[in-house]
Order: sequence, then C-alpha cells, then structure tokens
Amino acid sequence: MAKPIMIQGTMSNAGKSLIAAGLCRVFMRDGYRVAPFKAQNMALNSFITKEGLEMGRAQVVQAEAAGVEPSVLMNPILLKPTSDMGSQVIVNGEVKATLSARDYFAVKHTLLPDVMKAYNALSERNDVIVIEGAGSPAEINLKDADVFVNMGMAKQAKSPVLLVGDIDRGGVFAQIYGTIALLDPDERAMVKGIVINKFRGDESILTPGIRQLEELCGVPVVGVVPYVHLDIDDEDSLSERLENRPAAQVDIAVIRLPRLSNFTDFRALEAIDGVSVRYVQSVRALGTPDMIVLPGTKNTMADLLWLRQSGLEAKILRYAEDGGTVFGVCGGFQMLGTELFDPHGVEHGGSLRGMGLLPIETTFTEQKTRTRVSGAFGKLSGSLAALSGKSFDGYEIHMGQTQSDAPIASITDSVSGGTRMDGCQNGNVYGSYVHGIFDGDAVAGTLVRALAERKGIDPDSLDAVSGEAHKQQQYDLLAEAIRNHMDMQKIYRILEEGV
Repeated sequence: MAKPIMIQGTMSNAGKSLIAAGLCRVFMRDGYRVAPFKAQNMALNSFITKEGLEMGRAQVVQAEAAGVEPSVLMNPILLKPTSDMGSQVIVNGEVKATLSARDYFAVKHTLLPDVMKAYNALSERNDVIVIEGAGSPAEINLKDADVFVNMGMAKQAKSPVLLVGDIDRGGVFAQIYGTIALLDPDERAMVKGIVINKFRGDESILTPGIRQLEELCGVPVVGVVPYVHLDIDDEDSLSERLENRPAAQVDIAVIRLPRLSNFTDFRALEAIDGVSVRYVQSVRALGTPDMIVLPGTKNTMADLLWLRQSGLEAKILRYAEDGGTVFGVCGGFQMLGTELFDPHGVEHGGSLRGMGLLPIETTFTEQKTRTRVSGAFGKLSGSLAALSGKSFDGYEIHMGQTQSDAPIASITDSVSGGTRMDGCQNGNVYGSYVHGIFDGDAVAGTLVRALAERKGIDPDSLDAVSGEAHKQQQYDLLAEAIRNHMDMQKIYRILEEGV
C-alpha cells in the first residue's frame, strides 16, 4: 500500500494544487510510483479520460506532473456549479444528480464508499499518494460534513498533513495559527509541517516570525516557496489568466462568460510569443481583436442571455458582419446557432433564439456526451482556410445535440470507435464541440499564422513553441522550486513516519 501525504490550505487559492503537483513531480523524478488524489473537487474546468469519464482538471495536471495517465480514481467526486445554488454531482466520472448545496450535504456521507474504493485502488498500485484538500480544514460550520474533504480524508487515509498558507495575500501567520487553533486536538496532531507559499523578497526577514510560529503551533515550517511564474493550468475563476491583458501583435479575445468552463482550451495559443489571449466581459474591453472566441459554459442558455443583456452579442454580430473571425467551442458553438431547445429543462427550459451566425439548431438532452476524440479539419474556406486537413485530438463534454449541414471536421470517438462529423462554418464564423481543438502545435501555429497574415504581420516574427515540451518544462521548473525551497529530507521523514 502507498504512503500518503496530504496538502491542505488555510484558504482557497493558497496554492495547494501546485504544491501537490510539484511534489508529484519530485517524487516521480526520485523514482517513486506516485499518483495524485482529491476526493472532492469543485470546478468548471474538467477533463475526459480515455474511458470517457469526467474528472477535475487539477488532478489531470498533477497526473501529468507525476508522469501517469489521468484516471477518475484520482478525483472520484466532481461538483460542477450550474447556478449560484446548485451543482451537477459527478461520481466516478458519471453524472449522478444536480443538487443544491443543502441536498448535497444531506447525502454526501453516502459517497464515502466510492471515495475509499477509488483511494484504495490507487494505493495498491503506487508507492506514494499525494492527497489534496479543498478550501480550509477550519471551516467550523462545515466540520460535521467533512467526511472525506480535509481532515476527514486525512483520517480515512491515515495521512500526515502539510498546511499551506498564502503570504502574498498578507496575514500568513494569522492564517496558519488560526487554522491550527480551530482544529480538534486529534486533527492538530496530524499536521506535521507548515509551508509558507508565494513569498516575494528576502526570506531571512521571515526568520523571527517562523520561529515564533513554530513555538506557537508546535509544528515545523518545512518550506518557504517563492512566488513563481509558471504556465500551468489553474483553477477556474481564481486564475490569473482571466485578468485583462494588453493586446499583442495577434490579439485573440475570449468572452469571459459568467459560467465559463474549460478556459484551458486556449493555453496553446497563449504560449506563442506575440499572441495575446484576453478574457473580456464588457463591450468596452472587447476592442477589435483578430479573433473572438466564444468558449465553453456550464449553462449555454443563461450565458447567452447574459451576452445579450451585456451588449456583447450586438458587438459580436457587427464584428462578424464586418468579416471578423469568430470561433465557438462547445457551449459557445451552440450559442452561434439559430435556435436552442430545452424540452427537458436541462438548463433553462423552453427555447431561446441563438445568435444566428451559424445554420445550426441545438436540442438539450438529459444524456451527457463524454468522450475523447481525434479528427481532422475538412476543406475550410474563409479566414481559417489554412486549417484544412490539420489533425487534432480533444474531448467532448456537453448535454446538447446539434444538427449541422456544414461541418468542419471528421472525428473518431474513442469510446464507441465510430466516426462522425462535427462543427459548422459560415464565412469567417466557425464552431466545434471539441475541447482542446487548438492544443496541437500544428493547429495553434497554423491558426495564429493565418490571423497574422490576414493582419499583414510576418508570421515568422511569432515564436511558436511545442506545447508538450513547454508543459513538461514547466513541471520541471515547479519541481525545482519545490526541491530548492522545501526541506525534502523532512518531507520524506514525514512520509515515512506517517501519523
């Protein structure tokens, strides 16, 4: 059975996910079989495994850092918010129900067997399990419901805990001391190390505070990790990627929908020097980009209404009429059609007029499409004609079925093995259900070159890099930061001694 170590945080966005990913990389490079695990993840960024099952993106990143294939065993419960009050509950990669927070807490304990079955399966085939918590273990109003999230999971796995505090937000000593003070005595005993994360400056100025913190808590500080700028996928709305950025030579504007999901679809474009990927949510911020992207969303109809009310729909329609390039992915693809029908009340109920830029109609069904796909663009025209024949790999996660008379690609479904047509084109407007369609070097590079040439820019002035090589380099840099700024001897001792 594997030896576990759990990463908990004083708050959301303390850096648990990246610390966990970095440790996965370090352990892997030290020769151990390692896997990540997070019992419950709440995120709109999700991923489809090769079996056609859905899991949180953070554990995919950690699996990639560990050099292993992502598996739903690493994230048995995924909550995908559908509104401010409710979430789609996905268990072992499949949709179980859509529940309010109150209803979920009422049944949460029944999912413990699913969680432990997944954890035990991972434990049997690995040397080390790096477990990630969620939010803070000191949410005393939710403690009774913590059967497998923070300390509940630590107890189930008999795992020592590293507590991570975010110094960049200020008050890190109070964060850490207050969190430990609010834990029950048996929980405090499980905290074996403290990590101060996102530090900027001279580490020596922290020494007096660290000594006092260790005396107060009775727990050693095992690392002060600097604020490192890495190009690694982040969690949902907390991501710095969503902050407004200045336009570059080739300017791509992604509409920041209220329920935006899978913004990781555009990281390959962001990695090209001379390209800006801006996330915009107002007419004023949109400007005149070289391409507008309508991304995926957890609620197509609600976000289309927001787009309409914000004035962005009218702006995008004028942009398209003037010959601008528009690309819709998944929910964004659905919005571009003429009509959306929701006879079962899956999203909004009833019907809704689409943007009318593509000759398609979408009907929402109760069955969710989840599959990985591979394919190639067909013969395209318009501003992205250069994509014709280019191959891609990706995945689909959607509830709707769309009829199209002008598909843009042929795709092969990894689950059924069947081949079908996907997407639609009308002039310079394109759409596809495939998440990750831009990930391949050939697609990202060709698309950016086409936009550059259309703008009169020499495409050779843009520095494209290999997406996979870039990703692996970032994981190595993260591991280097962990190894250089955390006491790995103490970490290995904590791992060996357990609780």
